[in-house]
Amino acid sequence: MRLVTRGDLDGLTCSVLITSVEQVDSIELVHPQALTDGTFEVRDGDVLANLPYHPRCALWFDHHELVDANLRPAQSFHGRHGLAPSTARLVHDYYSEMRGPRVFERYGELLEGTDRLDSANLTRQDVLSPQRVLLLGFTIDSRTGLGTFRDYFLFLGMALRSMPLDAVLKTPQVVERVERMRAEDEKFRATLLACSRVEANVVVTDFRGLSEIPVGNRFLVYTLFPEATVSVRLQWGPRREVVMATVGHNIFERSSWSDIGHTMSLFGGGGHRGAGSCPLPPDDGDATLQRLLAELKRQG
Repeated sequence: MRLVTRGDLDGLTCSVLITSVEQVDSIELVHPQALTDGTFEVRDGDVLANLPYHPRCALWFDHHELVDANLRPAQSFHGRHGLAPSTARLVHDYYSEMRGPRVFERYGELLEGTDRLDSANLTRQDVLSPQRVLLLGFTIDSRTGLGTFRDYFLFLGMALRSMPLDAVLKTPQVVERVERMRAEDEKFRATLLACSRVEANVVVTDFRGLSEIPVGNRFLVYTLFPEATVSVRLQWGPRREVVMATVGHNIFERSSWSDIGHTMSLFGGGGHRGAGSCPLPPDDGDATLQRLLAELKRQG
């Protein structure tokens, strides 16, 4: 059995829970866009977690909205889909019903932290000085900018299954990433200020002109531009074939009524109500970007 998931804290926690109760032979990390575009081949019997549905999978878990670009699951699909703070919470609930409420008891702190980070239920202090599971989550977030992390992801999965959380946080692999985040914090703040502009209710951070983006916490932008209700972050995707637009509600100023996931689906992407992403063509003179910004401004 192969587990296919996303390389973030939610995907990591899903992998820890699922590999604790299922015979998983290998783990693949993919971006949801690869399933939406059909560039990743799902195999018969795969377990999909934190990713769009595919009819070949044996089990499917996801808490993101179903948009027009998504395949619809059969009514009898195995797994769980629905509103939840994280996909890991759905995995927890599914197996707890089958195997008893204590099946994942040792992962309580990990699951709670995953719920908070994936739903962006954070305080300013959590963003400015993250601790424990939240800190661990930022070290594996691709938007933090710490580089490739497949080996790190697999290491964390094994470590969290075999060691207490306190011991995992003290491993050299985790400590090295934490120290790099802290060392580049001021540089990242300065880069955010230099590369960001506010248009009505939207703060646009354009990293396309940078050869290297400093390491930093993706929620820091809301502490620097508290007046914005929505953020848009632009940076090159793999091989510079597309520009990825990552969009989210201001987690400290939740007055926006927009459904980000639905809006992203209009531009070939997806997500959930509070956050999402979509690819933008790099050669249209930012015409698609301007349509996206107009939609976000219209929604408030």
